[in-house]
Amino acid sequence: MRIGYQGEAHSYSFRAVGELFPADEPIGYPSFVASFEALDDGSVDRLVMPVENSTTGSVLPVLDRLAGAEGRGPVSIRREHLVEIRHALLSVPGADLAQVRYVKSHPEALAQAEATLNRLGIRPVPRHDTAGAVREVATDADPAVAALGPPEAGPPLGLAILRENVMDRDHNTTRFFVLAKGGTEVDPDDDKTTIMFTAAHRPGALALALTELGLRGANLTRIESRPSDEAWSYRFFVDLVHPPGPEGLRRVIEPQPATLAHLLVLGSYRSAR
Repeated sequence: MRIGYQGEAHSYSFRAVGELFPADEPIGYPSFVASFEALDDGSVDRLVMPVENSTTGSVLPVLDRLAGAEGRGPVSIRREHLVEIRHALLSVPGADLAQVRYVKSHPEALAQAEATLNRLGIRPVPRHDTAGAVREVATDADPAVAALGPPEAGPPLGLAILRENVMDRDHNTTRFFVLAKGGTEVDPDDDKTTIMFTAAHRPGALALALTELGLRGANLTRIESRPSDEAWSYRFFVDLVHPPGPEGLRRVIEPQPATLAHLLVLGSYRSAR
């Protein structure tokens, strides 16, 4: 299979693809938009997309695209996967940490190490990808500039590790979704589902819906509100842990809670451990 991801070789998304699909072909794209378009037009069979980080929260450009768009077919979540993120500062051999003034990386990575970089007196410079930033630093060969990224990304380009474990929280982990084109499927061992819904415009509608889902046996592990296609209207993304299999999900979402205006199942999968 051809597996799409956003970024370049040796990025964290590239690592996730290798862990999930070691025998398949990884294909990197420069943006989330290009990645989703590749899945839609059949250039790739699956996408591996970061959806949430334990330090910085949801990856909103990915979350928004899970809802679908006009002219694009449905996309379903087939699997979740966790990648432990341990950033390193990488620069040219002979560079000293004390002389580094700028650090290049993806905005998400920079946000995960914002306080640490501030204490070091290093100014962040956003780039589209962690591995792309490493490549740029290797090309420019400026000892005052480092890259923040995966430790394994440096040596192939001749860079040295100036400091390991550069992040603000030790638990720094990114959650990835495996996405496929087409409708959702529920396997017998799937015990987690991501849904999207809109609530009726009346007092307490959201609270009543969440309460009802909980009373039916769902453990709501995440809820996120995002603007919908209509101004000042919002849709809610919720992760539910529920009894496994199609029947376990059905008991939670059928019939649809009365205070919901619309409910869409984005995908069911086995909880990552």
